[in-house]
Amino acid sequence: MQINTTIAAIATPPGVGAIAVIRINGPEALTICDKIFVAAKKNKKLIDQKPYTIHYGSIVAEDVIIDQVLVSLFRSPHSYTGDDMVEISCHGSQFIQQRILEILIKNGASLAEPGGFTLRAFLNGKLDLSQAEAVADLISSTSESARRVAINQMRGGFSSKLKELREQLLHFISLVELELDFSEEDVKFADRRQLTRLIEDISEVTKRLMDSFQLGNVIKTGIPVAIVGKPNVGKSTLLNRLLNEDRAIVSEIAGTTRDTIEDTISINGYNFRFVDTAGLRHTTDTIESMGIERTYAKISQSLIVILMVDSRENEQQTITAIDEIYTKLEQHQKLLVILNKVDASTQEHTELLNNLITSKYIKASVKALSAKHDSTVDSLAQQLVTIAQVTKTDGDEVIVTNARHYESLQRAHESLLLVANGLKANIPGDLLSLDIRQVLHYLGEITGEITTDDILGSIFSKFCIGK
Repeated sequence: MQINTTIAAIATPPGVGAIAVIRINGPEALTICDKIFVAAKKNKKLIDQKPYTIHYGSIVAEDVIIDQVLVSLFRSPHSYTGDDMVEISCHGSQFIQQRILEILIKNGASLAEPGGFTLRAFLNGKLDLSQAEAVADLISSTSESARRVAINQMRGGFSSKLKELREQLLHFISLVELELDFSEEDVKFADRRQLTRLIEDISEVTKRLMDSFQLGNVIKTGIPVAIVGKPNVGKSTLLNRLLNEDRAIVSEIAGTTRDTIEDTISINGYNFRFVDTAGLRHTTDTIESMGIERTYAKISQSLIVILMVDSRENEQQTITAIDEIYTKLEQHQKLLVILNKVDASTQEHTELLNNLITSKYIKASVKALSAKHDSTVDSLAQQLVTIAQVTKTDGDEVIVTNARHYESLQRAHESLLLVANGLKANIPGDLLSLDIRQVLHYLGEITGEITTDDILGSIFSKFCIGK
């Protein structure tokens, strides 16, 4: 991968706005910008100016002023990428943005690929690979918890933990391999009992990091919640109340919702992705049947399933409705049965259903409310947080949110088990060294100390252009 070229890209989102930012990075960044920038103060060249300064002037091409701009200067090595970098703040016209970019390319810059600037930062040692990936996570974060975890990882929280583990292992592997140089003397430099304790400690840390991925995945992608039940039981009304808008059509006509309707709200800093589904019933309508099939697909994809039942139904109808869903749930899935329309039912009957459900179904929680009238819909949000078993994380807690990191941790943990078994079996130092090196390899994959162009291409292709 070439890092000695000068690249340019629009760094702000597509569209029209008050301003836009065009970023230029590389050894010729200042020289190229000097060719097209005319400072308001005559004979002022960017290449002669101090770093971290902003300059007012015009972008000019063929003696025609394209726009009046502000130009920010950053010098190597103290920039985001570690290279010389210039940011041009221009007016937000799409024509102006594209015209300035075109002029930069005409004067020697190359068009940046997705993630091109952050890739430079990684290759120049400004960020490790896990920190670079956290940049993308921070850009795409849509909740406070996602932002908090991404900023901690970007600041090196995850990297520091892995660096600590690698350094401890590197110390021991150096001692083990030193023994190989003195094999004829049969001396031991590495204390096997101390190494065993270290492997146990590191295994515990990797296991804890792996276990955090379930929470990390929830933080990053949101908690999927499917709202299911018979037609006209109040699913769409509940969704509208939760979102505080008329997102779904509400009608007395059964089968109004024929496809899934999805939307997201933030509760306690976590995103909940609600899906209103087609009513569950036997039907000969082809389109409605397709909607019901999608309902069952969404049930399988959800962490929480909200089953709405009419609190006026008798016990057998309620049990039949719950059984139909309960038997399809996986071990990790949670069921919340909502007894809706309590305003039209008796308190005694509602309590009877509540007691029946909680005694019969271990994984089920119950909530009685009126989706149309009852203000207790507001308290449902907090109950969903409790059911999802998500808790506030402190700013320094290391949480794994990346599937690539999780897979590398899994492999590292498996290799640690091989090392532990090898120590118990008292295997020779050369074989022990191979197993420890496997652990180091998988931990190094996460931070980019061990990597390939294919891995880098896959990671940075997912970034937006201009970052």
